[in-house]
Amino acid sequence: MLVRVRSKEGTHRIEVNLTDDIIILRNKIAAELKIIDPSTITVSDQPNAGATPMDSLSGKTLGELNVKHGDLLYVGFAEAAPTPTANKTSTVVQDAVDDFLDTQTGHIKRDKDAKFCKHASNGMCDYCMPLEPFDPAYLEEHKIKSMSFHAYLRKLGSHEKKQGTNYITLPSLEEPSYKVKTNCSSGHPPWPASICTKCQPSAITLQRQTFRIVDHVEFANGTIIDKFIDYWRNTGLQRFGYMYGRYEPYPEVPLGIKAVVEVIYEPPQEGDSEGVKLDSPIEGEKKADEMAAACGLQRVGMIYTDLTDDGTGKGTVLCKRHIDSYFFSSQECQFAAVMQQKYPNATKYSSTGSFGSKFVTCVISGNEESNIDVSSYQVSNTCVGMVDADIVEPSVEPGIMRVKEPTSERYIPEVFFKYKNEYNLVVQKDAKPSFPVEYLLVNATHGFPVKAAPMFSSSNSFPIENRVGQFAQDAGKLHRHLQSGKLVDLASDYHFLLFVRSMGVLNDNDEMTLLVRLALLHKEEDAQQLEQKPGWQTLMSILKESAGSSSSGGGGGGGGSSGASGGASAIAPWTCRHCTFLNTHGDENCEMCGLPMG
Repeated sequence: MLVRVRSKEGTHRIEVNLTDDIIILRNKIAAELKIIDPSTITVSDQPNAGATPMDSLSGKTLGELNVKHGDLLYVGFAEAAPTPTANKTSTVVQDAVDDFLDTQTGHIKRDKDAKFCKHASNGMCDYCMPLEPFDPAYLEEHKIKSMSFHAYLRKLGSHEKKQGTNYITLPSLEEPSYKVKTNCSSGHPPWPASICTKCQPSAITLQRQTFRIVDHVEFANGTIIDKFIDYWRNTGLQRFGYMYGRYEPYPEVPLGIKAVVEVIYEPPQEGDSEGVKLDSPIEGEKKADEMAAACGLQRVGMIYTDLTDDGTGKGTVLCKRHIDSYFFSSQECQFAAVMQQKYPNATKYSSTGSFGSKFVTCVISGNEESNIDVSSYQVSNTCVGMVDADIVEPSVEPGIMRVKEPTSERYIPEVFFKYKNEYNLVVQKDAKPSFPVEYLLVNATHGFPVKAAPMFSSSNSFPIENRVGQFAQDAGKLHRHLQSGKLVDLASDYHFLLFVRSMGVLNDNDEMTLLVRLALLHKEEDAQQLEQKPGWQTLMSILKESAGSSSSGGGGGGGGSSGASGGASAIAPWTCRHCTFLNTHGDENCEMCGLPMG
């Protein structure tokens, strides 16, 4: 006999016998619909009615279940289990905050409505039942511009669920790719020799991204920002830095994530009044990353100033970024896209193991009240994909992004964007040759904790790396820093830790680890133990000798000995005259900048 089976894949006809066990029908359905895990198949004789797992009916024949020739059965199933997504739970290492939010329902609790709820206190109705974390009315009421990433996952149904020993199918997140496929199955020569509809990217319709990976940027205390801006206050030069911190839940947004910034590292750079030019900072950034990792931190974003004094002498600045100019330029969008691609967000809900990025960009500029303010942004996944495919380029006009012209080597798909015209109608427009950068931006909020508890809490700040002139780090400043208070307090400074480690005197596996522990835990016994270490005692001897040599050479005379212990020249084997880096190996060239030491 024939039994009709209707599912989301359509209607299929299955040939069975009345005496067949229902498991035979289940297996035939699985084969017909290509269901990987037959144990997830459910059956009902009515649409949208309570479905019964077919496995629970095992041992009963179709005749016993009153299934007749021509009957229509409604089945549901999980598309695949286990899936690559489920398998990735053991291979993809997510941030701890993602693992935590995976365990949360995200439901927004509501109190009983005094006017509309007529049930008892332990009841529930439409007026008081919890809302989903992506509820649009709630987000609009609380002025949340974009839903959180984990709320977006719930909306897609991509939250991991386990049924027995198997994982139910989860829709897999896919990042947009606008590159021509090079392994097309049509058999033609690869691009640029040939192209077809299978390998060419689809048209792009730009729209604001409805979710954001990071919802909020929290600076551990105001001093972090003040010390960063101080360089501009003292020199008039713009400054760039990388933010190090960690990711934590952000309860102000349902299933939200915040980036907590503990320190700003400033790479080698040349600044002027209009912007900065980064040098080749690979080695310095590697050391900064390693030092941050030793403190339990990671790179969470970048920050830079765009400040111009307004000339009033009141400490106020010009407001250059506003609704009639731009908030985030096309050049900044491109740079942010490159950095976000460099730091992908690990997630087990993607077939590739990553989706989007938690890397944020903060801009310090003047607001409409002429005060210094911080703005936080990310760019959309679409923007990252377009930059990666070399489709767009910055425009001379900051608020406009240009679509590149196609060439024999560069394929440019159709690009459109939608907007409301003067009649308040949504219309679609060709994005070529340019379009507003607002379609690529995702805004995040920023702020400071109600009760600050920063990781680094030294009362005496050590100079920040890669600043020049009187602001530069050197052995003399390190010596004065260590003489200004107790080590248990002075050690709690990231820039101090980074400079001490760069000297190469302390052993990484023992003495440097102890110094980091002292900086984070502030225990007097760690300070006492460190002071007895041979590496620390060597460091103190170097600093004392350097300080003594500097004072004896202050008269500028040239008659002193050229040895390591005599006259002003005694500092030469240690401190580079070009970058002020304190060398420890007595080489002819500086360990940091590579220039001759003499």
